[in-house]
Amino acid sequence: MIQKQQKKLKWGIAHIYSSYNNTIIHVTDITGTETIAKSSGGMVTKSHRLESSPTAAMNAAKMIAENIRDKGINALNLRIRAPGGHNGPMSTGSGAQAAIRTLARAGIRIGKISEVTPVPHDGCRKKGGKRGRRV
Repeated sequence: MIQKQQKKLKWGIAHIYSSYNNTIIHVTDITGTETIAKSSGGMVTKSHRLESSPTAAMNAAKMIAENIRDKGINALNLRIRAPGGHNGPMSTGSGAQAAIRTLARAGIRIGKISEVTPVPHDGCRKKGGKRGRRV
């Protein structure tokens, strides 16, 4: 029987911040202190309105995959973040899923996917007044 040789995995953390206006992908080492590569929707498209699109997120993720492969990283833990807080939306923009899919298709091993959107613990009052936002 021929035994397949296991490739040694070198791990990193991909911080994916996805809002309705932009998608930012930032890859660090496993401790989270040293930046290895970063890219955003604004770096790969000319028009401001396309920064948050899934296409721009895909191109940014392709750029990231090439950069980290050159630096020897072949496995990533993902930390997905939406704006959150007391005024921001708690759901991610459209670029987050496209970025994850592109990283997986590029041959990067995906480990843990964690959602790290900041959650308010009843600090400031939400905007919108006493009766809320009237549409």
